[in-house]
Amino acid sequence: QVQLVESGGGSVQAGGSLRLSCTTSIYTYNCMGWFRQAPGKEPEGVATIDNVGSTSYAISVQGRFTISKDNAKSILYLQMNSLKAEDTAMYYCAADPSLWVEYCKPGSRLGYWGQGTQVTVSS
Repeated sequence: QVQLVESGGGSVQAGGSLRLSCTTSIYTYNCMGWFRQAPGKEPEGVATIDNVGSTSYAISVQGRFTISKDNAKSILYLQMNSLKAEDTAMYYCAADPSLWVEYCKPGSRLGYWGQGTQVTVSS
């Protein structure tokens, strides 16, 4: 059974940093990622990482966010620096055990999602 549990969200001032964590059930995923949804907007892919560690980022977060994973602990991370008010959203961890790695991009839809953690950035 796939279980994804996010933590680390909170409120921060613009320019600050947060690190999100996603604890996963012990499983092998071809693709994992972080997605976000702001009120009244469609979900947006933020960053993805495939089973060999290749990463991909949305243009809006490149150079500010870093996705990584600790395979030994089955934890996915999202380090967010230089946060902006427009980064305010509910952030979701997602995973897919069978998605082809060629499609492991922020624009893809992954099969399993967590419950989300709120990030609020005040300007």
